[in-house]
Amino acid sequence: MAQSAPPVRAAGQAVRQNPLAALFNTDGKPHPLENTLTAVTAVLGVIAIATCAFHGLHMLASWSGLAGVVTAAFAQYRSATTAERFVIVVAGGAAAVGLGIGLAHGGLI
Repeated sequence: MAQSAPPVRAAGQAVRQNPLAALFNTDGKPHPLENTLTAVTAVLGVIAIATCAFHGLHMLASWSGLAGVVTAAFAQYRSATTAERFVIVVAGGAAAVGLGIGLAHGGLI
């Protein structure tokens, strides 16, 4: 099977990279799926932990927490760098706390 060659750049041309992706890609390789899963897990964890304090938002906290825990599990399975794993564990823990408190306040329905 033939391997693709790296992209050819003109002399002096800098490679642009997203600063947030550079934070997660500590091995120097791009990981678009893993970075996306990490970001989705972080957003769901923040939503779950922010809404679990309000009794009226128990459905949002529960569902976002459940989705965050499932996403965190898959993201942890696919993660490639330590920086990704750190964010996934913290955000997945926040999603689990939001899920638990949301379930205590009224559950998924």
